[in-house]
Amino acid sequence: MSNFALLTFCRLLGVCAKRREAKQEAKRKELEEKKRKKEKGRRGMAAQEEVKKKAGDRKRKQVFIYGNYKNYYGYRIDRNQKEDPRLAVMRREWFEGKDCLDIGCNQGLITIEIAKKFFCRSILGIDIDAGLIEAANWNLRKISRIEQRNHRLKEASDSQILDGSNYSKHKVSRASDGETFHCRHDASSLSEGNLFKRVTFQKENFVERMDGCSEKYDTIICLSVTKWIHLNWGDAGLITLFVKIWRLLRPGGIFLLEPQPWSSYKKNRLVSETARVNYNEITLHPGEFRDILLDKVGFRSAEIMTDSLSGTVVGFERPIFVFHK
Repeated sequence: MSNFALLTFCRLLGVCAKRREAKQEAKRKELEEKKRKKEKGRRGMAAQEEVKKKAGDRKRKQVFIYGNYKNYYGYRIDRNQKEDPRLAVMRREWFEGKDCLDIGCNQGLITIEIAKKFFCRSILGIDIDAGLIEAANWNLRKISRIEQRNHRLKEASDSQILDGSNYSKHKVSRASDGETFHCRHDASSLSEGNLFKRVTFQKENFVERMDGCSEKYDTIICLSVTKWIHLNWGDAGLITLFVKIWRLLRPGGIFLLEPQPWSSYKKNRLVSETARVNYNEITLHPGEFRDILLDKVGFRSAEIMTDSLSGTVVGFERPIFVFHK
């Protein structure tokens, strides 16, 4: 073989070797890319499974067997309303200077509003859900701070007005005509400034454990709670609820009841096996509650405050009864 041929042969070998190396490199990169995509796919599948698992967990956690939805009182009410429209049918004399109990208070918003608007001497909100009671106490602290600040600003403003006028020398009576001026002080000691002292919240299972002394409260409210007690404790639990309320009320006391309609029971009968069984065994329907409370429990009179509440969206178009002990 001539030198030229040998050189050419070597060059060809070199070219072939480079091509082989290039192919091997390309194949290696291809394998690495496939491996990377496969690994990425595995991670994606794992992430999807984790998302599905978390979604499933959330769904399981969102089964509220006691109706203990966050803000259950307000979730069906028009958000443009300044206050819960049910407060409009409540009378000041039921609460002012009274000791009150709110059964199933949820996050405590209505409990606090009643204390603010009607100046009750004390009001206890109870709920079976510890998380809701924690939220209620948080709401109370927040609203109480705001009210205390507003109260101080009002006092400062009133003081400035009085300092700059002859009202600082005002006499309670006028000798000229014998007329006496009476200032109303009955609500002053129950002002917004001491809201935190008048409102308390407590985790409590009213049906099973809320006993204590009788004739303790002047007014008891039970709004959108009876269905959940009925589904979880059956007819016996409902009667226990009514009898305990009657015993806890002082003579002349007021019981405010907002029962859910029977049609709403069916929607929630599958929240638990207990609810399903009780739903099929319930014989006392909401339409009979009035007669039960009057004829069986012992309330002396009842009136319906409203057949429907204006300003609401779907739901909470429910009658509110007031029973007198």
